[in-house]
Amino acid sequence: MHPPAGSGGLVLAASLAGVAGIATADTTASMSAGAGNEIELVEVFAEKGTVYKARRSGDLRHAADLAATPQTISVLTQTQIRDSGKTDLKEILAAQAGITLGTGENGNAFGDRYIIRGHEARSDVFVDGVRDPGMTTRESFATEQIEITKGPSATFAGRGSTGGAVNGITKQASTDASFSIVEGAVGSDAYHRATLDTNLRVADALAVRLNLLHADEHVPNRDPASRERRGALLSGLYQATDKLAFVLDGYWLQANDTPDLGSYFDQAVRKPVRDIPVYLQDSDFLDTDVLTTTLKTTWIIDDALRLQNATRYGETENGYVTTGARGGTRGLTDADAPGAATITLSGHQGWQEVAYFVSQTNLFWNVRTWGLPHKVVAGVEYADENVTNGVYTLQNTAPANCVIVNARSGVEAPGYCATDGEGKAVMNLPTLLGRTVSKAGIDSDFRVDTVSAYLMDTVDIGEHWSVFLGLRYDRFHYRNAVTAQGVETRFDYRDGFWNGHLGVVYHINEDANVYATWSSSTNINGGESDVGGSCGYGGLCGDPDQVSAADPETTENLELGMKWSVFGDRLLATAALFRMTKDDVMESVGDAYSTLGTLNTGRNRVQGLELSLTGNLTEKLSAQVGAAFMDSDVLKAFNPDDVGRVLSNFADDSIYAQVRYEVTDNLAVGASWTYKSRMFGGQPDTAAGFNTTLGTYSVEVPSYHVTDAFVQWYPNRRVNLRLNVGNVFDREYWTAAYRSGSFMYLGDARTVRATVTVDLD
Repeated sequence: MHPPAGSGGLVLAASLAGVAGIATADTTASMSAGAGNEIELVEVFAEKGTVYKARRSGDLRHAADLAATPQTISVLTQTQIRDSGKTDLKEILAAQAGITLGTGENGNAFGDRYIIRGHEARSDVFVDGVRDPGMTTRESFATEQIEITKGPSATFAGRGSTGGAVNGITKQASTDASFSIVEGAVGSDAYHRATLDTNLRVADALAVRLNLLHADEHVPNRDPASRERRGALLSGLYQATDKLAFVLDGYWLQANDTPDLGSYFDQAVRKPVRDIPVYLQDSDFLDTDVLTTTLKTTWIIDDALRLQNATRYGETENGYVTTGARGGTRGLTDADAPGAATITLSGHQGWQEVAYFVSQTNLFWNVRTWGLPHKVVAGVEYADENVTNGVYTLQNTAPANCVIVNARSGVEAPGYCATDGEGKAVMNLPTLLGRTVSKAGIDSDFRVDTVSAYLMDTVDIGEHWSVFLGLRYDRFHYRNAVTAQGVETRFDYRDGFWNGHLGVVYHINEDANVYATWSSSTNINGGESDVGGSCGYGGLCGDPDQVSAADPETTENLELGMKWSVFGDRLLATAALFRMTKDDVMESVGDAYSTLGTLNTGRNRVQGLELSLTGNLTEKLSAQVGAAFMDSDVLKAFNPDDVGRVLSNFADDSIYAQVRYEVTDNLAVGASWTYKSRMFGGQPDTAAGFNTTLGTYSVEVPSYHVTDAFVQWYPNRRVNLRLNVGNVFDREYWTAAYRSGSFMYLGDARTVRATVTVDLD
């Protein structure tokens, strides 16, 4: 199997040089002619002879290969990501089994909000093993591979990581070879994208790598909604000696979107509204600016001992003003269409500024004690996260164009109708509100300092057994000044917690393993930095003394699994049964928008089966297949009526399958298929909203399935041509719902994109 020209494995060695060590067997990469004309690149994390199967994690604290790791970890290689045609991290993850998307406010209305195994993971995103805070848009142009850990993993991740965590491995400079790869793409909906990936071997001990991104598109079938991306990653490697190396990275991303909140849930017919007109306003925006600097140092003390440090400082700015829609009725006094059904508009807004400093040091020690080989990792970490959340003032200056009936009071008043009496969009819809926007004050000033220490050990016991042991302690100082209705409340408390991980692997033979694992995680109350004092969104409110005295949220996971390598390690099949229980879940007291306080009164459980198949089924057929069959159950709640209900934003069943077939040495075709069962809107990590009058869940996101396809042609060893068709059958589907149903995110309509990749060396 031959990856396309310019596959990212060429320089993955740099990640190991800067993060894991120098001059080891794994820090090699090469370029050579394949069986045909195309370039064959060797990815150091990939299994030789495959394009979709990774051999190991880019986080070297996972000492064993993935096939021998007692945990569910899905790894997406750069070739798999490229073949899929997806570029934003959000759309890449949304397709994966066991992951759904959520909506939200307070700085995250349309950002990257992931839900893994039914639990929030928006603060559990890492880059090269270091937490990447902030509710930002994330792009894949500078990413070597993406790793998704399922189940609690606080030993590695620290606080949070209830359902799992996401770790991106970045592209970094390498002294192995110089190269330059350019990629350009055009497509439907005014799509264009250009990237540059160039690595310069300045000297035997010095290299520089530059990645650039420029991309624009209209949201398919939703013009003038649009997405714009500008990005750069500059990486420098200096190998001071054979045993000491430094990698310095600077990363910048600017994302400017005109966002479309999609449709809404029509309570009268109990379905989302189809074919809704584009109602966004000219003043709407979603802007993200990210700037980070990371220094990675690796010192090989001797053959058995290695020290590494990663220190990062980052700043993120995120702001949005978006428009939502909901059903309404014109009043009887309306001049144009009295009593007619219509669509009314709402405003959603917020801004966030993040500054953070993280320093993580790991000591790797390979040692034999009592005749047993140990791979020991000892680490310490300091993190200082500062997040300021604020609001915008929105004012509608255009004259009202209709009379609206208030759904609750029945009172008629002037308002704004997005559709006329016949249900068609009004002529001036993009400027209907005449909205003006001004930046207003701060509603939450969040800061948390955390000091952590952890110890991990992977030990082989005889020929058939290996054990992983992990223990971590986190000590934090939490402060948050929350302003609501002009009143400031200060939360200030300190606490610490232990988490552990125990995994036992039985090696049936050199190809097959079975394992059992137990792991835990802990969430601090108020730990989601974007929600401030909004109880109904998982934030803190009420009595500060009550908060500081409350227990943290804790999660335990039990998992029994099997991993089987076949076809000469080119294909990995996995199966895992798991049960995850979360205790002391933080709930708001009273109704969903209450400000009375928060209590750790909930308990929920998610259990199920996950299956995967990754690698080469035959010499010419590659596949990445994942399936999750799960169920969720609220076991305890402040509102006893919630007991027995399902978690919000949770799909019981989900499947993702991507296949690639090499027709000839110069031609490959492939397709992917995504399926998600229905899910229900509601407050994060708690029971889905329920309509007691109807005896059913309030807001339902229907099940959906989407098919994508691609074809690649290599006319010579330097050029790769690729055609991607997204949503081949042009299905209308929804990926997430706001808990009131006032907006439901639309999946992209059909797209057609042509890409040319050229190796300039």
